[in-house]
Amino acid sequence: MSEPLVYLNGNLVPASQASLKIYDYGVVQGATVTEMTRTFRHQPFRLDDHLTRLFRSLTSARINIGMTPDELLAVSHEVLARNTKLIAPDDDLCLVQFVTAGENRMYAGQGASVRSGPTVCLHTFPVPFALWAKRLQTGVHVITPTVRHVPPQCCNPNMKHRSRMHYYLADHEARLADPDALALLLDLDGNVAETSGANFLMVEHGTIVSPTLRNTLPGISRQTVIELAAKLGIPFVERNIPVHSAINADEAFLSSTPYCLLPVTKFNGVAIGDGQPGATYQRLMTAWNELVGMDIAGQFAARGT
Repeated sequence: MSEPLVYLNGNLVPASQASLKIYDYGVVQGATVTEMTRTFRHQPFRLDDHLTRLFRSLTSARINIGMTPDELLAVSHEVLARNTKLIAPDDDLCLVQFVTAGENRMYAGQGASVRSGPTVCLHTFPVPFALWAKRLQTGVHVITPTVRHVPPQCCNPNMKHRSRMHYYLADHEARLADPDALALLLDLDGNVAETSGANFLMVEHGTIVSPTLRNTLPGISRQTVIELAAKLGIPFVERNIPVHSAINADEAFLSSTPYCLLPVTKFNGVAIGDGQPGATYQRLMTAWNELVGMDIAGQFAARGT
């Protein structure tokens, strides 16, 4: 095998042969639920938790894939086992699982063959170390754009999906101000919500503060922070975070699957704290390193050059 394998609707196929119909609901309406898990030393991290959330999202979207969580878990391990053979020992993979609502009969046109049932796909890609290596050392700039987060009255934030035009527009707007910035969306009341791929967390007087889950996805990496903070004796609370509080935080960071934790050192052009990754971030990263048995930032530094 010279290229990664993709699981698509019951079959393992080479990545170059894996494709969706142009009239798939994932293309036509963005009707897709998804999860992403990364590996450490080629072993998936909290895959069970990601699958649990995926099946909860499927239930909310009223999509039945005709597979049990254990069956999808077995497929996930098989795809990872096949594709890790193609990467270096010090590299790792991100495993993506996505499910669309299937194929749209009207868009297919009269007489076209339309497959019944949802589209189920699992694929991998190497962890993009170069994308985050420098940011893990120096931190990232977040900017709050004019684009607001979709309110929970319109779409439950507990469902992880790909109907994400607002994220695309928000990131584009943020990059107009700073090409290296990430957009941090606000809710309709002006409180901090989340980025397109990460939960936002800040430190205030020694306590980690998270936006409430009313407007944000309960991230798996965010849950890891909660658990590590408990072991380290660091208080963790949820509350609304207005921009004024965030910009005056002692520290801030993002939690997300590929990089685990990423320090936020600038907020709307203003330095957070002393403008350097903070002590709480460092303590959490040290604990995360111990949890997975490797130096996460060191891996990014070594593999991202």
